[in-house]
Amino acid sequence: MKEIQDQLRELFDRIPRRHTTDNVKEINSILDAYEDLLTQLEADARYEQQVAHYFEALDPIRTGVKKSNDGKLSKKGKDDQFDEASGALKDTMEELMALLENA
Repeated sequence: MKEIQDQLRELFDRIPRRHTTDNVKEINSILDAYEDLLTQLEADARYEQQVAHYFEALDPIRTGVKKSNDGKLSKKGKDDQFDEASGALKDTMEELMALLENA
């Protein structure tokens, strides 16, 4: 479990806050790695029921990241959309880290 907590912390620390093409790629790779960690946790009977909530949070975050790349948005609009998505990712990761620490 400590290994998953360490990987989760590493991913959390890599989350970018500003919209750039590189940051979109980075957050998408973080989301993929995060989903892999959730899958590992889901396999553990202690967390099987609790992990579904975190999977459900992924789609709106991915949608926000995708919307932040919309060419019709201004730079500020892209930043705002990306910031909202990255903030939601940070919130769910912090919640999961607290869950794992208190288990």
